[in-house]
Amino acid sequence: MDIKDQKKEKENFLDRAFKFSIQVIELTDSLPSVRSCWVIADQLIRSATSIGANITEAKSASSKRDYINFYTHALKSANEAKYWLTLLKETKRVPSEKINPLIDEVEQLANILAASIITMKKNR
Repeated sequence: MDIKDQKKEKENFLDRAFKFSIQVIELTDSLPSVRSCWVIADQLIRSATSIGANITEAKSASSKRDYINFYTHALKSANEAKYWLTLLKETKRVPSEKINPLIDEVEQLANILAASIITMKKNR
């Protein structure tokens, strides 16, 4: 894969993370207005939006180690977002058919991040 293709792939990945953030914000805006949902929504928004924010920050990292750190934080945020989405699903606050695509997407984002981190650590 040449540098142009790598850049395009990274932009596509960031775009997916951004779209995921938007979908999570839309989901949380539709949650029932009860205290438990407020708390979960706050945590979910923070973790979901942190994925793309950390990928963006990695673009201006000062070193490879710094770059890996931003990706590691993004991976942790993806895992946390999955937790909150699964909690909403299991407490039946959101129908499965509405939340399953988000869980699937965050799992894919986490897998890409994990694979990228492994590759970057091998190539250090």
